[in-house]
Amino acid sequence: MNTSLDALIAEFRNTGTLSGLPCAQFIDGAYQAGATSAALESFDPGSGRVFAQFAAGGEVEVDAAVHAAKRALPAWSETAPAARSRVLWAIAQQVRQHADRLALIECLDSGKRLGEAQGDVRGVIRAFEYYAGAVDKMQGDSFPLGKDYIGFTVEEPIGVAAQIIPWNYPVGTAARGIAPALAAGCTVVAKPAEQTPLSALLLAELASAAGLPAGVLNVVTGTGAAAGAALVAHPGIGHITFTGSVATGQRVMRAAADNVTRVLLELGGKSPLVVLADCDVEQALDGVLGAIYENAGQICSAGSRLIIERKLHGSFMARLLERVGKLGLGHGLDQPDVGPVNSLLHLNRIHEHVATAAARGNAVLAGGSIAQPANAPGGWFYRPTVIEARSAQDPVVQEEIFGPVLVVQQADDLEQAIALANGTDYALVAGIYTRDIAQAYRFARRVDAGQVYINEYFAGGIEVPFGGNRKSGFGREKGLEGIKSYCKLKSVVARV
Repeated sequence: MNTSLDALIAEFRNTGTLSGLPCAQFIDGAYQAGATSAALESFDPGSGRVFAQFAAGGEVEVDAAVHAAKRALPAWSETAPAARSRVLWAIAQQVRQHADRLALIECLDSGKRLGEAQGDVRGVIRAFEYYAGAVDKMQGDSFPLGKDYIGFTVEEPIGVAAQIIPWNYPVGTAARGIAPALAAGCTVVAKPAEQTPLSALLLAELASAAGLPAGVLNVVTGTGAAAGAALVAHPGIGHITFTGSVATGQRVMRAAADNVTRVLLELGGKSPLVVLADCDVEQALDGVLGAIYENAGQICSAGSRLIIERKLHGSFMARLLERVGKLGLGHGLDQPDVGPVNSLLHLNRIHEHVATAAARGNAVLAGGSIAQPANAPGGWFYRPTVIEARSAQDPVVQEEIFGPVLVVQQADDLEQAIALANGTDYALVAGIYTRDIAQAYRFARRVDAGQVYINEYFAGGIEVPFGGNRKSGFGREKGLEGIKSYCKLKSVVARV
């Protein structure tokens, strides 16, 4: 029975957990015990307390999942596109029916605000609906070779696709990879982050209930060292989609090289958000705050660098700092302005970044410390922080912090803003606020980024291809480019 959200929240507040949480691997269409009884703990970041346990899988479980996916591949890849479309549509409906439970679990597992988790679940539904509509639209091209020849291309599924899912957007990232892979006719083995394993397991369970054949979607839980490494090195994998840090992405590439496995990498970012003096100031203030403090700044595409035109700097910063100072912290269930960060380890990493930046002479204008809200004792919170950078080369500008930390740089004009925007090793996202559309398009053309937002940060949706350049990775997810990532192109020429 689909219990109401209020009842589920009451259950958690009374017991510290939820009934029926998955605690085994999802392999070949069912929950299965692992080779050992080893288990890991899942923490509620808002309280710092354990609220669930899950199976600690490794090489044995990965191998079983890959073999299940390989067995299921021929039948699934040969299923008529219209039939695959109906299954994906049914998955979307299953997620919709269980959206409250899935969002609550996402909130507790990742720490994000409940409203953000609900938005993520709506994105999951939309992803499966979008790719359900795309399945039977994948068409090849024909070649004009003359009257004696017929030539055409065919898009074929790449095979078994591995998904390495991060902890900041567990269910959303899972869906944006799994949905197009299934649409293309691939089978999938997913490995969620050990901090946030539950939503991927539940998504697999719902997909099975929707009629997805056994073995088409498998989920193995465990650490990156034990399960993730075994998955990316497995010779039965035809494609790897990885979302995470640059350092881990580099290790994934090295492991994939041994089997010449295709890789799609969505890595870090230090994304610039340019605010020009002619902008709509209220719109820009809202955009800057949302770009960095949503999900406590734990977003690879967060607008973590504010590049502001010098003549607007003073008045804009005064208003921005006033608003930052009013942001409240709290448990995700209490719908605060900013929720906790995902782990104690990550909390300490954020603070180390900020403390060393201050020691180098960067000005901390707001925040800059670990917080302990009275209504969320034991949780892992960092105050919304604003730092004025002392130079464009300082590590606080160059390095990804992945927390609620906004770094401010000043520019004399658009030309300098573009130079500053391109001044790091990352090239994932860039944004600009200006009333001058010509300047906006000039910026969009010259900035190195996988996607550019104009007058609304995080604009777009599943329809818009997403991915980075340089150390932000390569390949594209979302949109029709996303389904092509799971296809291999075959050319056929016949003499007639």
